[in-house]
Amino acid sequence: MLSLLAKYESVYGPLRLLGFSTVRTLCAAVTALLIGFVIGPWLIARLRRLKFGENCPDPRTGDLAHRFDKQNTPTMGGLLISGSVVLASLLWAEPNVWVLVALFVYSALTAVGFRDDYLKVVHKSKAGISSAEKMTWQTLITAVALVALVLHPQSANKIRELWLPFVKTPVLVGMPVALLFVLMFLWVVGFSNAINLTDGLDGLATGCTITVVLVYGIMAYAAGHAILSGYLLISHVPGVGELTVVCGALIGACISFLWYNSHPAEIFMGDTGSLALGGLIGIMAFMVHQPVTLAIVGGVFVAEALSVIIQVGYFKATKGPDGVGKRFFKMAPIHHHFQKLGWPETKVVARFWILSLVCALAGLATLKLR
Repeated sequence: MLSLLAKYESVYGPLRLLGFSTVRTLCAAVTALLIGFVIGPWLIARLRRLKFGENCPDPRTGDLAHRFDKQNTPTMGGLLISGSVVLASLLWAEPNVWVLVALFVYSALTAVGFRDDYLKVVHKSKAGISSAEKMTWQTLITAVALVALVLHPQSANKIRELWLPFVKTPVLVGMPVALLFVLMFLWVVGFSNAINLTDGLDGLATGCTITVVLVYGIMAYAAGHAILSGYLLISHVPGVGELTVVCGALIGACISFLWYNSHPAEIFMGDTGSLALGGLIGIMAFMVHQPVTLAIVGGVFVAEALSVIIQVGYFKATKGPDGVGKRFFKMAPIHHHFQKLGWPETKVVARFWILSLVCALAGLATLKLR
Protein backbone atom coordinates (compact mmCIF):
# COMPACT_ATOMS: atom_id res chain seq x y z
CA MET A 1 0.00 0.00 0.00
CA LEU A 2 2.68 2.50 1.03
CA SER A 3 4.68 1.55 -2.06
CA LEU A 4 2.28 3.81 -3.98
CA LEU A 5 3.88 6.80 -2.27
CA ALA A 6 6.96 6.26 -4.45
CA LYS A 7 5.01 7.98 -7.24
CA TYR A 8 5.21 11.22 -5.28
CA GLU A 9 8.99 11.41 -5.13
CA SER A 10 8.77 14.72 -7.00
CA VAL A 11 7.00 16.13 -3.96
CA TYR A 12 9.35 14.56 -1.41
CA GLY A 13 12.51 12.94 -2.80
CA PRO A 14 13.08 10.21 -0.16
CA LEU A 15 9.73 8.65 -1.09
CA ARG A 16 11.49 7.08 -4.09
CA LEU A 17 13.03 4.58 -1.65
CA LEU A 18 9.61 2.97 -1.28
CA GLY A 19 9.94 1.81 -4.86
CA PHE A 20 12.66 -0.64 -3.78
CA SER A 21 11.44 -3.97 -2.43
CA THR A 22 14.55 -4.28 -0.26
CA VAL A 23 13.65 -1.10 1.63
CA ARG A 24 10.04 -2.19 2.03
CA THR A 25 11.17 -5.64 3.20
CA LEU A 26 13.16 -4.02 5.99
CA CYS A 27 10.21 -1.77 6.85
CA ALA A 28 7.84 -4.77 6.90
CA ALA A 29 10.17 -6.69 9.22
CA VAL A 30 10.44 -3.77 11.63
CA THR A 31 6.69 -3.13 11.49
CA ALA A 32 5.85 -6.77 12.23
CA LEU A 33 8.44 -6.82 15.00
CA LEU A 34 6.95 -3.74 16.67
CA ILE A 35 3.39 -5.02 16.29
CA GLY A 36 4.43 -8.26 17.97
CA PHE A 37 6.13 -6.47 20.86
CA VAL A 38 3.16 -4.16 21.39
CA ILE A 39 0.39 -6.76 21.09
CA GLY A 40 2.28 -9.69 22.65
CA PRO A 41 1.87 -8.85 26.37
CA TRP A 42 -1.80 -8.00 25.89
CA LEU A 43 -2.51 -11.21 23.95
CA ILE A 44 -0.71 -13.41 26.50
CA ALA A 45 -2.61 -11.81 29.37
CA ARG A 46 -5.89 -12.15 27.50
CA LEU A 47 -5.35 -15.83 26.71
CA ARG A 48 -4.45 -16.48 30.34
CA ARG A 49 -7.64 -14.83 31.55
CA LEU A 50 -9.64 -16.94 29.11
CA LYS A 51 -7.70 -20.01 30.32
CA PHE A 52 -6.71 -20.91 26.77
CA GLY A 53 -3.82 -22.98 28.06
CA GLU A 54 -1.94 -26.05 26.91
CA ASN A 55 -3.43 -29.28 28.21
CA CYS A 56 -0.64 -31.75 28.94
CA PRO A 57 -0.97 -35.26 30.35
CA ASP A 58 0.02 -36.06 33.90
CA PRO A 59 3.58 -37.45 33.97
CA ARG A 60 2.33 -40.44 35.97
CA THR A 61 0.00 -41.53 33.16
CA GLY A 62 1.45 -40.15 29.91
CA ASP A 63 4.65 -40.40 27.91
CA LEU A 64 4.95 -36.62 27.72
CA ALA A 65 6.23 -36.02 31.23
CA HIS A 66 8.71 -33.48 29.91
CA ARG A 67 5.76 -31.23 28.99
CA PHE A 68 3.94 -31.35 32.32
CA ASP A 69 5.76 -28.22 33.47
CA LYS A 70 4.15 -26.38 30.55
CA GLN A 71 0.64 -27.09 31.82
CA ASN A 72 -1.73 -24.16 31.23
CA THR A 73 0.79 -22.10 29.24
CA PRO A 74 -1.35 -20.06 26.80
CA THR A 75 -1.57 -21.43 23.27
CA MET A 76 -3.00 -19.93 20.03
CA GLY A 77 0.07 -17.68 19.86
CA GLY A 78 -0.08 -18.07 16.10
CA LEU A 79 -2.60 -15.22 16.22
CA LEU A 80 0.25 -12.91 17.21
CA ILE A 81 2.36 -14.00 14.24
CA SER A 82 -0.57 -13.92 11.82
CA GLY A 83 -1.76 -10.46 12.80
CA SER A 84 1.75 -9.03 12.52
CA VAL A 85 2.46 -10.66 9.15
CA VAL A 86 -0.82 -9.73 7.47
CA LEU A 87 -0.82 -6.11 8.66
CA ALA A 88 2.83 -5.52 7.80
CA SER A 89 2.49 -7.20 4.39
CA LEU A 90 -0.61 -5.26 3.41
CA LEU A 91 1.12 -2.07 4.51
CA TRP A 92 4.41 -2.49 2.64
CA ALA A 93 3.98 -5.02 -0.19
CA GLU A 94 2.66 -4.17 -3.64
CA PRO A 95 -0.61 -6.10 -3.93
CA ASN A 96 -0.20 -8.57 -6.80
CA VAL A 97 -1.43 -12.12 -7.34
CA TRP A 98 1.61 -13.69 -5.66
CA VAL A 99 1.22 -11.66 -2.47
CA LEU A 100 -2.56 -11.98 -2.25
CA VAL A 101 -2.55 -15.76 -2.78
CA ALA A 102 0.20 -16.20 -0.19
CA LEU A 103 -1.73 -14.14 2.37
CA PHE A 104 -4.95 -15.99 1.54
CA VAL A 105 -3.36 -19.39 2.16
CA TYR A 106 -1.74 -18.12 5.35
CA SER A 107 -4.91 -16.52 6.74
CA ALA A 108 -7.15 -19.46 5.79
CA LEU A 109 -4.85 -22.02 7.43
CA THR A 110 -4.61 -19.78 10.49
CA ALA A 111 -8.40 -20.02 10.76
CA VAL A 112 -8.27 -23.83 10.44
CA GLY A 113 -5.55 -24.04 13.10
CA PHE A 114 -7.48 -21.69 15.38
CA ARG A 115 -10.56 -23.90 15.16
CA ASP A 116 -8.42 -26.92 16.02
CA ASP A 117 -6.86 -25.19 19.03
CA TYR A 118 -10.22 -23.81 20.15
CA LEU A 119 -11.77 -27.27 20.27
CA LYS A 120 -8.79 -28.57 22.23
CA VAL A 121 -8.52 -25.86 24.88
CA VAL A 122 -12.13 -24.73 25.22
CA HIS A 123 -14.11 -27.89 24.52
CA LYS A 124 -11.33 -30.10 25.96
CA SER A 125 -11.27 -32.24 22.83
CA LYS A 126 -7.99 -34.17 22.68
CA ALA A 127 -8.18 -34.62 18.92
CA GLY A 128 -9.44 -31.15 17.97
CA ILE A 129 -10.94 -31.16 14.50
CA SER A 130 -10.99 -34.53 12.77
CA SER A 131 -8.29 -35.47 10.28
CA ALA A 132 -10.95 -35.65 7.57
CA GLU A 133 -12.17 -32.12 8.26
CA LYS A 134 -8.64 -30.74 8.41
CA MET A 135 -7.76 -32.45 5.13
CA THR A 136 -10.94 -31.13 3.53
CA TRP A 137 -10.11 -27.55 4.47
CA GLN A 138 -6.50 -27.91 3.32
CA THR A 139 -7.68 -29.34 0.00
CA LEU A 140 -10.16 -26.52 -0.50
CA ILE A 141 -7.62 -23.83 0.38
CA THR A 142 -5.05 -25.32 -2.00
CA ALA A 143 -7.66 -25.57 -4.77
CA VAL A 144 -8.70 -21.91 -4.39
CA ALA A 145 -5.06 -20.79 -4.44
CA LEU A 146 -4.36 -22.88 -7.54
CA VAL A 147 -7.40 -21.56 -9.41
CA ALA A 148 -6.35 -17.99 -8.67
CA LEU A 149 -2.81 -18.62 -9.88
CA VAL A 150 -3.86 -20.51 -13.01
CA LEU A 151 -6.47 -17.96 -14.07
CA HIS A 152 -4.57 -14.74 -13.36
CA PRO A 153 -2.62 -13.53 -16.42
CA GLN A 154 0.43 -12.59 -14.34
CA SER A 155 0.86 -16.10 -12.99
CA ALA A 156 -1.02 -18.40 -15.41
CA ASN A 157 2.02 -19.54 -17.40
CA LYS A 158 4.80 -19.30 -14.82
CA ILE A 159 3.04 -21.32 -12.12
CA ARG A 160 2.84 -24.31 -14.49
CA GLU A 161 6.61 -24.59 -14.80
CA LEU A 162 8.44 -27.16 -12.69
CA TRP A 163 12.05 -26.45 -11.77
CA LEU A 164 14.49 -28.72 -9.98
CA PRO A 165 17.73 -27.88 -8.12
CA PHE A 166 20.94 -28.01 -10.17
CA VAL A 167 18.99 -27.80 -13.48
CA LYS A 168 19.27 -24.68 -15.68
CA THR A 169 15.92 -25.02 -17.43
CA PRO A 170 12.42 -26.11 -16.35
CA VAL A 171 11.88 -29.86 -16.48
CA LEU A 172 8.20 -29.28 -17.24
CA VAL A 173 6.56 -26.39 -19.09
CA GLY A 174 2.79 -26.21 -19.17
CA MET A 175 2.44 -28.73 -16.36
CA PRO A 176 -1.04 -30.33 -16.24
CA VAL A 177 -3.21 -28.56 -13.66
CA ALA A 178 -4.09 -31.86 -12.01
CA LEU A 179 -0.41 -32.69 -11.44
CA LEU A 180 0.26 -29.16 -10.21
CA PHE A 181 -2.60 -29.46 -7.72
CA VAL A 182 -1.31 -32.77 -6.37
CA LEU A 183 2.22 -31.45 -5.91
CA MET A 184 1.07 -28.17 -4.38
CA PHE A 185 -1.30 -30.01 -2.04
CA LEU A 186 1.46 -32.34 -0.87
CA TRP A 187 3.77 -29.41 -0.15
CA VAL A 188 1.15 -27.33 1.68
CA VAL A 189 -0.14 -30.24 3.75
CA GLY A 190 3.25 -31.87 4.20
CA PHE A 191 5.03 -28.82 5.56
CA SER A 192 1.99 -27.76 7.61
CA ASN A 193 2.18 -31.07 9.41
CA ALA A 194 6.00 -31.03 9.55
CA ILE A 195 6.12 -27.68 11.35
CA ASN A 196 3.26 -28.82 13.56
CA LEU A 197 5.36 -31.83 14.62
CA THR A 198 8.43 -29.66 15.16
CA ASP A 199 6.53 -27.35 17.48
CA GLY A 200 7.19 -29.41 20.60
CA LEU A 201 9.90 -27.49 22.44
CA ASP A 202 10.17 -23.83 23.43
CA GLY A 203 11.34 -21.79 20.45
CA LEU A 204 12.21 -24.81 18.27
CA ALA A 205 9.74 -24.38 15.40
CA THR A 206 9.95 -20.58 15.49
CA GLY A 207 13.73 -20.46 15.24
CA CYS A 208 13.87 -23.02 12.44
CA THR A 209 11.13 -21.16 10.56
CA ILE A 210 13.18 -17.95 10.62
CA THR A 211 16.14 -19.55 8.81
CA VAL A 212 13.88 -21.18 6.19
CA VAL A 213 11.95 -17.97 5.50
CA LEU A 214 15.18 -15.95 5.29
CA VAL A 215 16.40 -18.21 2.46
CA TYR A 216 13.09 -18.08 0.63
CA GLY A 217 13.06 -14.31 0.93
CA ILE A 218 16.41 -14.28 -0.89
CA MET A 219 15.11 -16.75 -3.47
CA ALA A 220 11.98 -14.66 -4.06
CA TYR A 221 14.09 -11.54 -4.59
CA ALA A 222 16.38 -13.38 -7.02
CA ALA A 223 13.46 -14.89 -8.96
CA GLY A 224 11.78 -11.50 -9.30
CA HIS A 225 14.98 -9.76 -10.49
CA ALA A 226 15.54 -10.16 -14.23
CA ILE A 227 19.32 -9.63 -14.18
CA LEU A 228 20.00 -11.62 -11.01
CA SER A 229 17.85 -14.57 -12.08
CA GLY A 230 19.60 -14.59 -15.46
CA TYR A 231 23.01 -14.60 -13.80
CA LEU A 232 22.05 -17.46 -11.47
CA LEU A 233 20.30 -19.36 -14.28
CA ILE A 234 17.10 -19.70 -12.27
CA SER A 235 13.51 -18.98 -13.26
CA HIS A 236 12.56 -15.33 -13.64
CA VAL A 237 9.04 -14.77 -12.28
CA PRO A 238 7.91 -11.15 -12.75
CA GLY A 239 6.30 -9.72 -9.64
CA VAL A 240 7.23 -12.59 -7.33
CA GLY A 241 9.92 -10.41 -5.76
CA GLU A 242 7.14 -8.86 -3.66
CA LEU A 243 7.08 -12.08 -1.66
CA THR A 244 10.38 -10.86 -0.22
CA VAL A 245 8.34 -8.25 1.66
CA VAL A 246 6.03 -10.97 3.00
CA CYS A 247 9.08 -12.98 4.09
CA GLY A 248 10.48 -9.89 5.82
CA ALA A 249 7.21 -9.43 7.69
CA LEU A 250 7.22 -13.10 8.68
CA ILE A 251 10.79 -12.92 9.98
CA GLY A 252 9.97 -9.85 12.07
CA ALA A 253 6.82 -11.49 13.43
CA CYS A 254 8.66 -14.71 14.28
CA ILE A 255 11.44 -12.81 16.07
CA SER A 256 8.91 -10.96 18.22
CA PHE A 257 7.07 -14.21 18.93
CA LEU A 258 10.34 -15.94 19.81
CA TRP A 259 10.85 -13.26 22.47
CA TYR A 260 7.86 -14.73 24.32
CA ASN A 261 8.23 -18.33 23.11
CA SER A 262 11.86 -18.81 24.20
CA HIS A 263 12.48 -21.06 27.19
CA PRO A 264 10.60 -20.96 29.50
CA ALA A 265 7.81 -20.18 27.04
CA GLU A 266 5.13 -17.67 27.98
CA ILE A 267 3.02 -18.71 24.99
CA PHE A 268 2.84 -21.47 22.38
CA MET A 269 1.94 -20.93 18.72
CA GLY A 270 -0.35 -23.98 18.63
CA ASP A 271 -1.91 -25.27 15.42
CA THR A 272 -3.02 -21.68 14.83
CA GLY A 273 0.58 -20.88 13.99
CA SER A 274 2.21 -24.10 12.84
CA LEU A 275 -0.34 -25.12 10.19
CA ALA A 276 -0.33 -21.65 8.65
CA LEU A 277 3.46 -21.26 8.66
CA GLY A 278 3.95 -24.59 6.91
CA GLY A 279 1.29 -23.83 4.34
CA LEU A 280 2.71 -20.38 3.60
CA ILE A 281 6.24 -21.70 3.16
CA GLY A 282 4.96 -24.54 0.98
CA ILE A 283 2.97 -22.29 -1.38
CA MET A 284 5.79 -19.75 -1.63
CA ALA A 285 8.21 -22.51 -2.60
CA PHE A 286 6.06 -23.18 -5.67
CA MET A 287 5.66 -19.50 -6.51
CA VAL A 288 9.41 -18.88 -6.64
CA HIS A 289 9.97 -22.18 -8.51
CA GLN A 290 11.99 -23.75 -5.69
CA PRO A 291 9.65 -26.47 -4.36
CA VAL A 292 12.11 -29.37 -4.22
CA THR A 293 14.77 -27.14 -2.67
CA LEU A 294 12.48 -26.80 0.34
CA ALA A 295 13.37 -30.38 1.29
CA ILE A 296 16.96 -29.15 1.70
CA VAL A 297 16.30 -25.74 3.24
CA GLY A 298 13.68 -27.17 5.61
CA GLY A 299 15.75 -30.25 6.41
CA VAL A 300 14.93 -30.11 10.11
CA PHE A 301 11.20 -30.11 9.38
CA VAL A 302 11.64 -33.03 6.98
CA ALA A 303 13.63 -34.98 9.58
CA GLU A 304 10.95 -34.38 12.21
CA ALA A 305 8.20 -35.67 9.90
CA LEU A 306 10.27 -38.67 8.75
CA SER A 307 11.04 -39.64 12.34
CA VAL A 308 7.31 -39.97 13.06
CA ILE A 309 6.74 -41.97 9.87
CA ILE A 310 9.66 -44.30 10.71
CA GLN A 311 8.50 -44.69 14.31
CA VAL A 312 4.94 -45.59 13.33
CA GLY A 313 6.04 -47.87 10.50
CA TYR A 314 8.60 -49.69 12.65
CA PHE A 315 6.09 -50.13 15.46
CA LYS A 316 3.56 -51.71 13.10
CA ALA A 317 6.18 -53.89 11.39
CA THR A 318 7.45 -55.33 14.69
CA LYS A 319 4.07 -55.74 16.34
CA GLY A 320 3.83 -59.08 18.09
CA PRO A 321 0.86 -61.29 19.02
CA ASP A 322 0.24 -59.11 22.06
CA GLY A 323 -0.28 -56.10 19.78
CA VAL A 324 2.84 -54.32 21.07
CA GLY A 325 5.63 -53.31 18.70
CA LYS A 326 9.15 -51.98 19.10
CA ARG A 327 10.25 -48.35 18.85
CA PHE A 328 12.94 -47.23 16.44
CA PHE A 329 13.47 -44.00 18.40
CA LYS A 330 13.06 -43.61 22.13
CA MET A 331 10.32 -41.13 21.28
CA ALA A 332 9.08 -39.29 18.20
CA PRO A 333 9.24 -36.64 16.83
CA ILE A 334 13.00 -36.89 16.93
CA HIS A 335 13.61 -33.85 19.17
CA HIS A 336 11.97 -35.85 22.00
CA HIS A 337 14.38 -38.74 21.27
CA PHE A 338 17.30 -36.53 22.24
CA GLN A 339 15.49 -35.40 25.37
CA LYS A 340 15.11 -39.06 26.33
CA LEU A 341 18.89 -39.39 25.87
CA GLY A 342 19.31 -36.75 28.57
CA TRP A 343 19.86 -33.60 26.54
CA PRO A 344 18.41 -30.49 28.21
CA GLU A 345 15.61 -28.84 26.26
CA THR A 346 17.65 -25.71 25.59
CA LYS A 347 20.53 -27.77 24.15
CA VAL A 348 18.18 -29.67 21.82
CA VAL A 349 16.68 -26.40 20.58
CA ALA A 350 20.05 -24.69 20.08
CA ARG A 351 21.50 -27.64 18.17
CA PHE A 352 18.43 -27.97 15.97
CA TRP A 353 18.68 -24.24 15.20
CA ILE A 354 22.29 -24.83 14.12
CA LEU A 355 21.23 -27.74 11.91
CA SER A 356 18.46 -25.58 10.42
CA LEU A 357 20.98 -22.88 9.59
CA VAL A 358 23.29 -25.43 7.93
CA CYS A 359 20.37 -26.77 5.88
CA ALA A 360 19.38 -23.24 4.90
CA LEU A 361 22.90 -22.42 3.68
CA ALA A 362 23.04 -25.72 1.76
CA GLY A 363 19.73 -24.89 0.07
CA LEU A 364 20.91 -21.38 -0.74
CA ALA A 365 24.03 -22.80 -2.36
CA THR A 366 21.90 -24.66 -4.91
CA LEU A 367 21.16 -21.30 -6.57
CA LYS A 368 24.70 -21.20 -7.94
CA LEU A 369 25.29 -24.94 -8.49
CA ARG A 370 23.77 -25.40 -11.93
